[in-house]
Amino acid sequence: MGTRERRERSNSVDAELIGLFRAAQTLSGTAKVALVAVGGYGNGELSPGSDIDILILHDGSLTENDLSGFVNALLYPLWDSGRAVDHSVRTRAQTRETATSDVKVAMGLLDIRFICGDRDLFEVTANDANEEWRKNAKRYIPQIRELSRERSNRVGELAYLLEPDLKEARGGLRDITALRAIAKSGLVAITFDRLSNAESILRNVRDALHVESGRNRDQLRFVEQDKVARNLNYKDADELMSEVAKAARAVDYLLELTWHRLDQIQSKRFFNREKTVRVERGLVIEGGELRIESGYEITADPIVGLRAAAAAAQLGIPLSIDTCIQLAAELPPMPIPWPRVAREELVTLIGAGANMVRVWEALDQEGLIQKWIPEWTHLRSLPQRNVLHRHTVDRHMVETAVHAAALTRTVHRPDLLLFAALFHDVGKGFPDHDHSDFGATLMAPLAERLGFDSADVETLILLVKEHLLLSAIATRRDLDDPATISSVIEKIPSAELLELLHALSVADGEATGRAAWSDWKATLVSNLVNRCNAALEGIMPADQLELTDIQIRAAEAGELKVDLIEKEGEYLVEIIAPDSTGLLATIAGVLSITRFDVRSARTRSHGKSAVMTWVALLDDHVSPPTPRKLLELIQSGLAGQINFSEKIADRVKNYQKFPGIPVPPPVVTAIMDATTQATVIEVRMHDRPGLLYTIATAVTSAKIDIKAAIVSTLGAEAFDTLYVTQVDGSPLGSERAIEFARGLEARLK
Repeated sequence: MGTRERRERSNSVDAELIGLFRAAQTLSGTAKVALVAVGGYGNGELSPGSDIDILILHDGSLTENDLSGFVNALLYPLWDSGRAVDHSVRTRAQTRETATSDVKVAMGLLDIRFICGDRDLFEVTANDANEEWRKNAKRYIPQIRELSRERSNRVGELAYLLEPDLKEARGGLRDITALRAIAKSGLVAITFDRLSNAESILRNVRDALHVESGRNRDQLRFVEQDKVARNLNYKDADELMSEVAKAARAVDYLLELTWHRLDQIQSKRFFNREKTVRVERGLVIEGGELRIESGYEITADPIVGLRAAAAAAQLGIPLSIDTCIQLAAELPPMPIPWPRVAREELVTLIGAGANMVRVWEALDQEGLIQKWIPEWTHLRSLPQRNVLHRHTVDRHMVETAVHAAALTRTVHRPDLLLFAALFHDVGKGFPDHDHSDFGATLMAPLAERLGFDSADVETLILLVKEHLLLSAIATRRDLDDPATISSVIEKIPSAELLELLHALSVADGEATGRAAWSDWKATLVSNLVNRCNAALEGIMPADQLELTDIQIRAAEAGELKVDLIEKEGEYLVEIIAPDSTGLLATIAGVLSITRFDVRSARTRSHGKSAVMTWVALLDDHVSPPTPRKLLELIQSGLAGQINFSEKIADRVKNYQKFPGIPVPPPVVTAIMDATTQATVIEVRMHDRPGLLYTIATAVTSAKIDIKAAIVSTLGAEAFDTLYVTQVDGSPLGSERAIEFARGLEARLK
């Protein structure tokens, strides 16, 4: 099966038609008549079961009877032999008129090919077709897009269907035809050399399917997959379906990219195509795509690819294909273990929800995912030939991460949830191994290589190993039996682990589909988790900062002291200051206006002073302030000489000029902590400039004292914990704590 056979088949039909045409010419007299191939046959390639698509062109001089006689003489021998012929009979004017009103006819005429008869009539008709197509392209192309969307909704995505339609499904042969038609409009350039292998695979599989099924069928059903695989010398049906999926993904990726570029030509809703917008060091937005800045030295920045991907996903825009190609060629290897900044960029990318899919696919198509994470190579387009799963293994894990992104407010470690979601099935595709157990084995070196500490590595191993546990127990065991609860707690011994496993189970189930996850099953799992939580001690608030002897002595001195240390691109800022109302808000404001991006912080009161340790990244566009400058700004802020709200509002305004992505709403929780005689306020939300300043200002405005704070930014998610009291040092009452939490939540939305 291949191009040569399809061309030989087409040539054979040509010869047969030429003979029939000449025999029928006695009925056409001196009239101008041309026999023309259209559609797939027009390309000069014919599959074994394909229809013979022809157009009989005439000059209109024949009587109706003579024309009918000519057509019958030409076609009846074909029909009598059982050949499937799709034909139309038109004049040049009728052809032009029909094409004007029917985009499918117009597309078919773009591939017309002369077989025999009056060549001049064919040439003028072909010229008409191409001229009309270019002239009316802006009207035709939206119709092509709608047809493609309708097919996708009706038939599904070829790459992820168990029994895909090779022609009609998204990423199939119809979409290749659409791409060729769009290219002929002249509105956008399309690089077809990326598509040749994908098209060849899909056409060869379709040919083999026609042979094995004995008919013109385009749906590759289970019963034929093994036969087709043998016909094409694949090892088995899994290898066949993997190659089909890869081909379809290449087609779909190029088509989606083409739609995006056409949208940028048509619309300037968010971006000015002539204007370059700088996002961060080395990254710009041009034409609505995120690109590497011209002249940027990629070879000196191994993290720039992840930075670009994370920024594109969070802004809700595509990552330029040219940038992906450039990164694939020039990006240096990532240091091992990964720096924390690189790992957080990956988490930021994963946490972008549905917008992550388009960016991830672009990276995957250019081999960047495999470059960063070699384990992905085995998983790529790995089929799951069972009725429960609707996606290949890799796409299922991506979809699980998408669903997990909507659950980040339900856990204390969203970074671990997102990473576990993306790699929970990493052990699939090894026939001699249980995928959960083997996945846990693979997760250990993977997580270590990406720089997770030993405790986090153990958590990720456990999540992968037990990701099916809650669903299995909830649906197969008696939840009223104490032994059932004990069996779960033995494996999942803390509430923190349980909340992560619960969120992972939900995300995995939702990504699998309704066949595997229903409201009934979700309720059973929730009931199991609630019973397990009741048997555990509950989740403890984050530990407060432990002070060193040096910090204690400095705090007791009661002076304002600022230290700033830079290490591997991160800044450690240690501040000891006399405690006062609004101190946390002031320091958060100072760090924000000096362009620090706080990644973590711990603060604690000691006597009449506050000790604060901050870890932050610095904006690429600015130089770091000196400790003396920070000290002066803190003093000015405490004296009320800086309008932090106005300065931070300007940063937020710049941050909001891009469309961004939908994110779950903020969640603020009040917890009574008897061990510290304080009320704990937990804030979980999407990070943004000045967030901690906003939170601390709200606390100060409510006349509440902050005794300690633990700040953590994981990827794009902020998790801030404040230990607060009344002015007299007593915990907030339950009613006031809940009221404050609700008010802060509303303020942060």
